[in-house]
Amino acid sequence: MSNKYTDLIEFDKNHIWHPYTSMTDPLPSYFVTQANGVELTIADQKQVIDGMSSWWAVIHGYNHPALNQALVGQSHKMSHVMFGGITHESAIKVSQQLISITPPNLTKVFISDSGSVSVEVAIKMAIQYWHAQNKPEKSKLLTVRNGYHGDTFAAMSVCDPVNGMHSIFEKVLAKNLFAPAPKTRFDQPWDESDSNALKAYFEQYHNEIAAFIIEPVVQGAGGMRIYHPNYLKAAKALCDEYNVLFIADEIATGFGRTGKLFACEWADIEPDILCLGKALTGGYMSLAATLTTDKVANTISQGDAGCFMHGPTFMANPLACSVANASLTLLNQNDWQRQVQNIERILKENLLPLASHERVQDTRVLGAIGVVEAKQAVNVAAIQKHFVDMGVWIRPFGKLIYIMPPYIINQQQLNSLIDAIASALDKEDCFV
Repeated sequence: MSNKYTDLIEFDKNHIWHPYTSMTDPLPSYFVTQANGVELTIADQKQVIDGMSSWWAVIHGYNHPALNQALVGQSHKMSHVMFGGITHESAIKVSQQLISITPPNLTKVFISDSGSVSVEVAIKMAIQYWHAQNKPEKSKLLTVRNGYHGDTFAAMSVCDPVNGMHSIFEKVLAKNLFAPAPKTRFDQPWDESDSNALKAYFEQYHNEIAAFIIEPVVQGAGGMRIYHPNYLKAAKALCDEYNVLFIADEIATGFGRTGKLFACEWADIEPDILCLGKALTGGYMSLAATLTTDKVANTISQGDAGCFMHGPTFMANPLACSVANASLTLLNQNDWQRQVQNIERILKENLLPLASHERVQDTRVLGAIGVVEAKQAVNVAAIQKHFVDMGVWIRPFGKLIYIMPPYIINQQQLNSLIDAIASALDKEDCFV
């Protein structure tokens, strides 16, 4: 690494707390100086192919001229105004676009500033909905094991309480209900009994349950599990039968990642509340949205409170909304279906066969998602260095080595990611 970055890296190591690591023994951080297309430049010297889309958000690639133009153009008008008592064109247009592409029952948009906050908003909506109907006892959330919904407090309360990252907060988190995770894989014949345990929870607790929340089809950071869409159908039917709201957390799966624009489409269901984030701005800025129905919005608004008590300072930030509008336009211009289908084809051809490796427990693919589940946990620092040496950026966790590349990735670049994973499986020091 160039000497001119040494002091900066040392300061970073000693003073800046990175996500999911220690300050006393931090995981290494690689100094990125530029990003273009699907490549990150490390310390002005080495290009690496990004297999993570910067935590699944940069679907159009880095430094995209259309997104750059949207950002710069908006900055000349206004970078931010408060959203209390003020509106603006970028917020209106992004809301129009979201309403036009999401399920038709979703007609109301609450714009926030991160995916985790969009989950907080959804949970508050669900609880306030029942409170407005004089049913304050309906205040619990039902979800499934192996889920992940964010790191803020309400979101943590519906993450897996055992396998999740938040067990140390167990005594202060709201006590919610956890049904067994779906068992039937996406590519297996549907097993009707898979939803029996979930039904038992509805039967016993429906008078206490405000909403059921789930990541449709793909459970992300809780285990990268890909399950059968019929589980969603069964869950939605149970919500309807037992008068419980259905919250779909599509922060990771939205905007084409699974091969459908939204993963709920695999089951042909319409949630009562939908959470979106990550790829909404093409990874340029933090922005999220919680969409809901006329019924939910009107019920909340006609309750004792008379309004929904949530208002982030940077709600509907014009810069972020402008970039989101450009990103949503790019989705169709770039023919995202073709892009994702090409990624899926290559992953199925070249990643799935890694299941035969002696170190591999399972491989799975859906859309632009490829997962290798190892039998042992990875040594994050060692495997990360190996990947950078191989010219790729992949960030595994636990036993999972997965990729969610930008949609613009080409076949050669994608195969480089797969080859790097294959080579890591042969290295003893890459695993604990």
